[in-house]
Amino acid sequence: MEQKKLELFESAPVPKAVFTLAIPTVLSMIVAVLYNMVDTFFVGQTGDPNQMAAVSVATPVFLFFMAAGNIFGIGGSSFISRALGEKHYDKVKIISAFCFYAGILTGIIGAILMHIFMTPLLHAVGTSPNTFDFARSYLTWIAFGGPAIVVSTAFTNLIRGEGAAKSSMVGMMAGTIANIILDPIFILDHFLFIPGFGLGVAGAAIATVLGNTVSIVIYMAHVCSKTANSTLSIKPQHFAVRGGILRGVLLIGLPASITNILMSLSNILMNTFLVTYGDIPVASMGIAMKANMLVIFVQLGLGMGIQPLIGYNYGARNFKRMKSVMKFAMLCVVGAGLTITAAYLVFSRQIISIFINDEDVIAMGINMLRALMFSSPVIGILFVFNFSFQAMGKAIPSLALAISRQGFVFLPSVFILNHFFQLRGLIMSQPIADIVSILIALCMFLWINKGLKQQEQP
Repeated sequence: MEQKKLELFESAPVPKAVFTLAIPTVLSMIVAVLYNMVDTFFVGQTGDPNQMAAVSVATPVFLFFMAAGNIFGIGGSSFISRALGEKHYDKVKIISAFCFYAGILTGIIGAILMHIFMTPLLHAVGTSPNTFDFARSYLTWIAFGGPAIVVSTAFTNLIRGEGAAKSSMVGMMAGTIANIILDPIFILDHFLFIPGFGLGVAGAAIATVLGNTVSIVIYMAHVCSKTANSTLSIKPQHFAVRGGILRGVLLIGLPASITNILMSLSNILMNTFLVTYGDIPVASMGIAMKANMLVIFVQLGLGMGIQPLIGYNYGARNFKRMKSVMKFAMLCVVGAGLTITAAYLVFSRQIISIFINDEDVIAMGINMLRALMFSSPVIGILFVFNFSFQAMGKAIPSLALAISRQGFVFLPSVFILNHFFQLRGLIMSQPIADIVSILIALCMFLWINKGLKQQEQP
């Protein structure tokens, strides 16, 4: 491992170490948010709320591929950072090769299953007669790109896990920028003076798949380049399942993927309830959630950015430095959350109006966005705890958090609040679940910290 990376992990001042790893990740997240906003913007330029609603109901299914990628990405990244802290460099190559080939196979299986069960799946996610064909068109192309989405998602995290945050950022940003450029070409009949294919939501899906493919090319160049000095490998001879590799990846990867799966299921459930109030609430919530992604992803990026630091220092048993990283990261996420929330509350109408020129959708979208921002100033605390638990290899706390925010806290909230307060209750279910989940995460850390203090005692 490079001396420069060792110094960053072991001895650099905490703020410098956090910013060095977290800023590229945050920038990647911001670009990803801009992509999602641009993607929604161009679909909105079709002038068809049904296409907007179709993307909203189909997106949770798309997230299943990202969940599969996170099994190998977050699970592998956590395993890799701890292995680096323990100086087990050969194990890093085996972990990364396993994640690469397992990711390809998982993507292929997922694509086949999605094609086979497309019709019942679309009925299950809450499509209406107006949105069914659009959603089918979108998911058909997403399914074709399943392997690319899984591998791209995995290696974004694996490369970050070895401390190469800038390379991870370059790959993610290159794919996202390609996606943004391709969106208007595939979605619209024409954009400015450039003729387009006019494929609508199908064009959005094609651009997404091609963008992920571009990211994979960048990631593979990093792994295979001699000048990058990467500790990762995709060589077949390094592939192995035995020797604790499968268990080590899945131990953290499965709880992490459950977060995405439950996010998909919770969005499906939300859309199922929303569609009973009409397609406009579905489209409005889709836009509000896209807009809310900025505050979420910035804080998510900070939490993800510190994961290699946490994992390395946990593996090296430097618990004091590890907890200092967590404290500083929490100050950063709260500061960022407060700043962005204030701006969103002031400019809610302008933000929602970017995406669509429909006054009914705009008016409802403003109310939904402001409700979602209720937990935004502090949601980053949950991300710091969650990624720290994953980096430490704490499977049970990680799993418990995975099923809290989008699971056993959120799901009852949706049913109860919808029953008593109808649409207004549905809108408030997510921020309420966020606050409760933060309190659960804090209690878990206090329990884990007791064990760490015992290990610190001479």
